[in-house]
Amino acid sequence: MPVFSYLAYPKQGAREQLINDLAALDYCEVAPAQNEEILILVTDTPDEKKEKVLQKKLRKLKSLESLAMTFGHTDE
Repeated sequence: MPVFSYLAYPKQGAREQLINDLAALDYCEVAPAQNEEILILVTDTPDEKKEKVLQKKLRKLKSLESLAMTFGHTDE
């Protein structure tokens, strides 16, 4: 089960939209940082196949500027 955590940077003025977009995705938990315009994203997918599908969905989000991985773990 792949588990990753990221700092998610929204596009200018799209913070609330990015919160909604990420929250709508399966296997994602999102929390806004208290003192910055960034978000904390944790993903927990059941397998590699679902992880790859999720990564494709993340890349297509128009409200997302970039993701910075802070932790990653897979059971292998």
